[in-house]
Amino acid sequence: MSRRPDADVPPGLLLVDKPGGMTSHDVVARARRVLSVRKVGHAGTLDPMATGLLILGVGAATRLLGYVGGHDKTYEATIRLGQATVTDDREGEVLTTASTAALDDDAVRTALAAQTGPLQQVPSSVSAVKVDGRRSYDRVRAGEVVELAPRSVTVHRLEVHRIERPTPELVDVEVTVTCTAGTYIRAIARDAGVALGVGGHLTALRRTASGPFTVEQAAPVEDAGAALVAGGGAGFLALPEAATTVFPARVLTEEETRALFYGQRIAATGAPGPHAAVDPDGRLAALIEDAGATAKVAVGFPQS
Repeated sequence: MSRRPDADVPPGLLLVDKPGGMTSHDVVARARRVLSVRKVGHAGTLDPMATGLLILGVGAATRLLGYVGGHDKTYEATIRLGQATVTDDREGEVLTTASTAALDDDAVRTALAAQTGPLQQVPSSVSAVKVDGRRSYDRVRAGEVVELAPRSVTVHRLEVHRIERPTPELVDVEVTVTCTAGTYIRAIARDAGVALGVGGHLTALRRTASGPFTVEQAAPVEDAGAALVAGGGAGFLALPEAATTVFPARVLTEEETRALFYGQRIAATGAPGPHAAVDPDGRLAALIEDAGATAKVAVGFPQS
C-alpha cells in the first residue's frame, strides 16, 4: 500500500487498548500501516507484557504528546511475592526464590503501603532508560552491568484489592496504583519484595488511565485508525477535542486568530499553564501561555 501525504489524514489522538506481547513501537508501526502515513508517535511507553491505554498522536497532534505523556497514570497490577526476576516482571529469568509461608496479610499490606508517597525509585536495569545514549536494556543484553540512578516519583495511591496464595510458597497481590509519569510499577513489586525479604516481581499490568483519558475510551489500533479516517468513533479524538480535553479552552476572536497566525501576542488568559486556543470555526490554532500581560504561542497549529 502506498503512503498518502500526511496532510491528507486528519490530525488527532488515537486512544489504543494495547494487547499484550506488542511493544509500544509495534503499535505505532501498525498505526502507520493502517493509516498509510508516517507521522505517528506515542505518549508514555508500555512494556510488551503490559496491556491497556496507549495514546498515539497522528500528524500535527504529535505536538501534543509531550504534554499528554506527563500526566499522572493509573494501573491495575498483580504483584507476586516469593520470586525475584532479572526484569522485575514475569518475562525475566527467576533469580531468587524464598518462601512466603511466614508472611501474613498485614505484613504484605504494610510493605506495599511503604511504596506510596514521594519515592526515590531505581528503574529496572532492563528498561528503556538511556545511559550515555544507549537504552539500558541494550547494555544489559550486551553483557554490561548497569546501575541506574534513582529518580523522584510519587505514588499517590496504592490500593490492595486481593491477596491470594497460589502455592504455599507464593503470594499474589492485586492492586491499583495511581502515580506520576515515569513511575515503574515493576520497581514497586521488586522493592516491596526486598523489604519483605522474599523478592517480588510483576505478573500482570494494565494501564487504565493517563491524565483525563481512560481505557474505556480506547479501541484496538485498527479500529481507532478506522475511526480517524471516518472522522469519529471509539478510540479517536480530533485535534481540537483532544487539546481541550487536556487544557482549558480559550475561544479566539477572528482578530486574535490572525494575530497568532502571524506570531503576535494576544491578551493574557489570566491563568497559569497552557491553554488550547480555538478559532471561531472550532479549529485549534495554538497552545498559548501567559508571559506577563500577554499570551504567546507555545505550540502552533497553523491551518493549511
